Amino acid sequence: MTSRRELDDGIWKLELTELAELIRTRQLKSEDVTDSTLRRIERLDPRLKSYAYVTADAALSAARAADADIARGRYRGALHGVPIGVKDLCYTVGAPNASGTSIFRDFHPSYDATVVARLRTAGAVILGKLAMTEGAYLAYHPSAAVPVNPWNPAAWAGVSSSGCGVATAAGLCFGSIGSDTGGSIRFPAGACGVTGIKPTWGRVSRHGIVELAGSFDHVGPIARTARDAGTLLTVIAGFDRDDPSASQVPTMDYAADLTLTRSPRVGVDWAQLAASDEDTRSMLGLVVKTLTGLGWSVLDIMLPELERVVAAFAVLRAVETARAHAETYPARADEYGPVFRGMLEAGRTVTAEDHHRCVRRRREFTAAVRRVLDDVDLLLLPSRGIGPATAAAMQALGQDAALTAAVALPTAPFNVSGHPAICLPAGVTRDGIPIGFQFVGREFQEGLLVAAGHAFQQATTFHRRRPDV
Repeated sequence: MTSRRELDDGIWKLELTELAELIRTRQLKSEDVTDSTLRRIERLDPRLKSYAYVTADAALSAARAADADIARGRYRGALHGVPIGVKDLCYTVGAPNASGTSIFRDFHPSYDATVVARLRTAGAVILGKLAMTEGAYLAYHPSAAVPVNPWNPAAWAGVSSSGCGVATAAGLCFGSIGSDTGGSIRFPAGACGVTGIKPTWGRVSRHGIVELAGSFDHVGPIARTARDAGTLLTVIAGFDRDDPSASQVPTMDYAADLTLTRSPRVGVDWAQLAASDEDTRSMLGLVVKTLTGLGWSVLDIMLPELERVVAAFAVLRAVETARAHAETYPARADEYGPVFRGMLEAGRTVTAEDHHRCVRRRREFTAAVRRVLDDVDLLLLPSRGIGPATAAAMQALGQDAALTAAVALPTAPFNVSGHPAICLPAGVTRDGIPIGFQFVGREFQEGLLVAAGHAFQQATTFHRRRPDV
C-alpha cells in the first residue's frame, strides 16, 4: 500500500491516464488520492488561488463510492475515481456558481451542467469550482483573488480559465473543464505548460454553462497531455437535447487509438506571424523542426486577415454579452467590475449596420478557413499573440485595445469560425515561463487533433515538466 508521504510527494505529478490505470487495478484507492489532492489544495492554494470553492466532503464521498464500485467490478472507465476540477461557470449542485462575479456570488444552481452530469456518470471525483475572470471576460472582479502561475508568480496565468490551468499544472486536480470564447482554454494551457482542447462549436453541450457570448463560447478540457485531454473530451462530448446548439455529429473515443494513418500536412501563414516576438518565433521554429523530423509536411499558406476578423469578433462578442446580462445590466451596473462594465456598455451601443457588417465578415472568414483546410490537415499557430507575458502587463487586457487584439490574434478567429484547436506546451521563454502552440483542424476532427498532439508529445518532453511548487 502506498504511504501518505509517497502519495503527497509523487502522485500529483502523474498524468490523468497513468493515475486512472493505478486506480483501475486497485494499486491506488481513489479516496487516498482525493485526500492527498485536497491536502495539497489546502497547503498550496492559499498562494496559487486556483479554486473559487472546494467541495471536500462531496469529493471524498464520491471517491469512496468509486472505490466500492471498482472493488465490485463496476468500473466505469478512465475517469472513474479520478479527481477533476470544473470552472466556476459550470452549474454544479452543492456548490455556489459565481462565475467570477460579485453579482452572482450567492447563486446555487438546482441542477448540474450537462458536462458536470457526464463527469459524475463517468465516476469522476469533482473537487470543486475553479477560479476565473469576471463573467469569463478578460479581467478579474476587483473583489476576486487572481490565480497565480505556478511556474513564476510574476508570469501571466492566462484568462479566463486561469484557475483550470494553474490547478492542472500544480497538481491540484488531474484535469479540468474550462471554456473558451476568444482563447480562454488556450491562453492558460500555454501559460501554465499543459494541454487544452477547444472543440468544434457545438461538440460539447453548453447547457448549464454561464454564457459570455453564446455563439463563440466553447467548453473543453485542460489536462497534462493530449491523451488525457482526449479522455476528458470523450466523456463530455456529444449531443444534448437540453442545448439546441449541440451538434448531432457522432462522437468517438478520442483517446482509444492515437495512431496516425498518414503524416499530416501542416499549414503556416508566416506572413501574419512576422511580427511575433523572439520567444514565439523560436518556439514555432522548434515545433516545425520536430514536425519535419516526424516526416510531416509543413507548407506555407495564406489565411484570411486575422486582425480584421478579431476586430469583428470584439464587436459581436460585446453585443452577445450585453444581451446575456440584460437582466442585471444596467440595473445593477455598480456591482460589475470596471472592465466588464465597459464591455457591456460598448455592446449596448453597437448599431444594426455595424453588427450586420461584422456578421458578414464572420461568414466570409469561416468560409475562407474551410477552403484553406481543403489543402492542409492542420493549421499551426502560437497559443497566444504575445510570448513573454507578465501578470502586471496583462492587467491592461480589456482596456488597452491594441494589447487585447494582439493577444487574441491567433486564437479568437477560430472562435469566430468554430473550428477545433488543441494547445500543446512547446518550450519556455527566455525567463523560463512555459509557451505553447496550437493545431487548428477541420470541424469535428478532434480525433486528428488529439492524435497529432500525442505524436508531438511522443517526440518531445515539454508535457512532462512540472513546476516546483
